[in-house]
Amino acid sequence: MSPLVLVLLVGAVAGVVAWYLQRRTAPDPQRGSSWTIPELVNRDDFARPDAPWLVVLFSSATCLACQGTAAKARLLESDAVAFEEVDHVDRKDLHERYGIDAVPLLLLVDTIGSVRRSFVGEPTATDLWAALAELREPGSVPPGCVDHD
Repeated sequence: MSPLVLVLLVGAVAGVVAWYLQRRTAPDPQRGSSWTIPELVNRDDFARPDAPWLVVLFSSATCLACQGTAAKARLLESDAVAFEEVDHVDRKDLHERYGIDAVPLLLLVDTIGSVRRSFVGEPTATDLWAALAELREPGSVPPGCVDHD
């Protein structure tokens, strides 16, 4: 067998193997993120179940983005808005119950426990405040100022 034929044969085999491996491990862009975001929570799992709105932050003590998210979300607390941070170590049971697999995960929850908005990762203060304002009073935020899921 000539050296040129051998080089072409090895190159063709390498190309087929590379194509197969890339096809087998390539992410599907249609699939989106794989993080679990609960659609419904039991308000009795939290300290102020009777507040009209609940802001829940699933976090971890070792997560720097969780600290920034907690600082922003804590400012939303009022008579009408309960805030609760759920640390992975302290309340592992809730992380497991709701299938939380990414932190920070922030949920904006209505009176019946329906998750009306969520943020995976640290939101900006503007996005967080605008999202809650729009949920509490639809039409209060100018169009384009907040994403609607």
